[in-house]
Amino acid sequence: MARPKAMIADLRGRTWVERAISALAQGGCDQISVALGAEVDRAEGVVRACGAEVVLVPDWAEGISASVRAGLQAAAAAADSAALVVLLVDLPDVGADVVRRVLTPIPDETTLRRAVYAGEPGHPVVIGRSHWDALDRSLHGDVGAGPYLRAHSAEPVDCSDLATGVDVDYPPA
Repeated sequence: MARPKAMIADLRGRTWVERAISALAQGGCDQISVALGAEVDRAEGVVRACGAEVVLVPDWAEGISASVRAGLQAAAAAADSAALVVLLVDLPDVGADVVRRVLTPIPDETTLRRAVYAGEPGHPVVIGRSHWDALDRSLHGDVGAGPYLRAHSAEPVDCSDLATGVDVDYPPA
């Protein structure tokens, strides 16, 4: 997009970060943290107004791994968290119904699950606490949890009837 995506607004003026927080909250997540780096000054107030916690990612320029690592550390600080849900802001058609589906059945510490659209893996993903340390050690550069999820046979959850899961990386032509 040639700019950070959190504060991009849809046609109704709702930012992508607001939409993602809403999808998580309405989908069944009780604690929501948003990893912010590039637009922290602009997005922090919006995130807090939505009732979510801000997790600063000072090394965001390293790539996706920095954001995932920050999210893992924030989740680990919450002693009662059995699992972490990862949802990207640039998935405009992924809503609460998809989050609810990947959270069913209720995840435990061993859960490793991901949404799948038309046979292709996507987001959100659910990562049980027992995976957090190994996932953290596997992260590097502009690579997220994908290789770990593949290597550990994450359970696929078909969400094709609910959304496309298309990741929007470019502005409309």
